Amino acid sequence: MRTMRRSLLLVAALVIGVAAWAAVQQMSVQVRTGQLRATPSYLGKVAAAVAYGDRLTVVGKQGAWYSVKDARGRTGWIHESALTTKRVVLKSGDADVAAGAGGDEIALAGKGFNEQVENEFKARETGADYAWVDRMEAMVVTPEQAVAFLAAGEVAPQGGAR
Repeated sequence: MRTMRRSLLLVAALVIGVAAWAAVQQMSVQVRTGQLRATPSYLGKVAAAVAYGDRLTVVGKQGAWYSVKDARGRTGWIHESALTTKRVVLKSGDADVAAGAGGDEIALAGKGFNEQVENEFKARETGADYAWVDRMEAMVVTPEQAVAFLAAGEVAPQGGAR
């Protein structure tokens, strides 16, 4: 009888543990566009792109990198800075969110920064020049360009490097 009770307690603890593990293993993308990479490194080949709010299933972890699978079955590695344990809800009243705001606006609003906040800041900081900020925001560096830049500087990434 005592052995049976222990077995039942062990099974119950195991079921609760598995349920808790499964619940924690879902994460949301908290950046506008995230990149699933073939290896746990910013220099890894991009395997797929995920969008703000997408839910990902965590398969494993190596350092600051998560091995994940998305709803379409695509797999890859993504840095922890692009993820949150919070569930991101993209709903605004009864209207379709995509009709009311673009992806950039949704991502910024989710972080507490939107066009109104930016305009208020610019109104307070009248002497600031935003031309270079606008230019930097428009710059795009491909993974191939980043690898070439690092190779020219003789910088070699280490496994799992940020």
